[in-house]
Amino acid sequence: MRAAVIGGTGYGAIELVRLIKKHPFLEAGSVVSNSQAGFTFSDIYPHLSNVVVQPLETFNKERLCEENDIVFFATPSGVSSKLVPKLLEKGKKCVDLSGDFRLKKAEEYESWYKHSPVDEKYLNQATYGLSEINTIEIKNASFIANPGCYPTAATLGLIPILKSNLAVIDSIIIDAKSGVSGAGRGLSLTSHYAEINENLKAYKLGEHQHIPEIEQVLSDESGTPITITFTTHLVPMTRGIMCTMYVNLKEKISTEKVLELYKQFYQESYFIRVRPEGNIPSTKEVFGSNFCDIGLYVDERTNRLTIISVIDNLVKGAAGQAIQNVNIMNGWDERTGLTDIPMYP
Repeated sequence: MRAAVIGGTGYGAIELVRLIKKHPFLEAGSVVSNSQAGFTFSDIYPHLSNVVVQPLETFNKERLCEENDIVFFATPSGVSSKLVPKLLEKGKKCVDLSGDFRLKKAEEYESWYKHSPVDEKYLNQATYGLSEINTIEIKNASFIANPGCYPTAATLGLIPILKSNLAVIDSIIIDAKSGVSGAGRGLSLTSHYAEINENLKAYKLGEHQHIPEIEQVLSDESGTPITITFTTHLVPMTRGIMCTMYVNLKEKISTEKVLELYKQFYQESYFIRVRPEGNIPSTKEVFGSNFCDIGLYVDERTNRLTIISVIDNLVKGAAGQAIQNVNIMNGWDERTGLTDIPMYP
């Protein structure tokens, strides 16, 4: 199956190409970058010399549809909404890694993303692709809205306790930290080396665009409207996300019991690793992999559950989950092409 990647010079695209190249059932097809068309991939990323040789192309709907079986969009928000409908109209399978199709309510998208929303008929065609939770829907989908990196780490950590009916739902606090690659490859003062090195900073308090996505998923899964407190931080590392989440509990329960609950919930999920009691995951332990590792602790003094969820933001938080979704869509083993162990140290 030939797979095209739109948005060829960003970190999400380069990670997609890396994963597609080693996938047994996918073949690297067109790579589209309107701004760098005519250059080769190795002109932009020299580490791909003699590995990925095809030239970067401009977006051409007819050629894309003729030469490729599935199209990944690793474009910024506001771009996918203009391009994806052109391919959906041609019946092409698409996976979008931007936020343009994740929110069900168009007015919420405009409020948080500051772009005009896509027509509702295209929103309705999108299947939200949180692989471990939406598996049945993904199997029958032809268009996936791939989850954001922060929402992936946060919701995978929170859903089991919400479904258990043990959580006080208005008590959820998510303290999230991301490596600099989460800000993309574009230059900005925020990710400038001198600004981020040996520094730790909070940003977008109360206005991060992933807030409505997390609330939407948690509300759908719990069956009741949920509002969260979500604070994001930029830390001086390249990859990785850690979400430290706090939830008040309705009744007394031990860490051991909560761990059993999580292990049972994710017993069929290869990429979710629930750590044993006293074992808390770190970002380096999932670096370069499609794993989401979860650690749990119940503070019996405050009766509050602390959940630590870590992912590689470019793999499980973007390209890896996109490939996992394509595996599920095509009836392949969800692990296909994604079984590399994390790189360490």
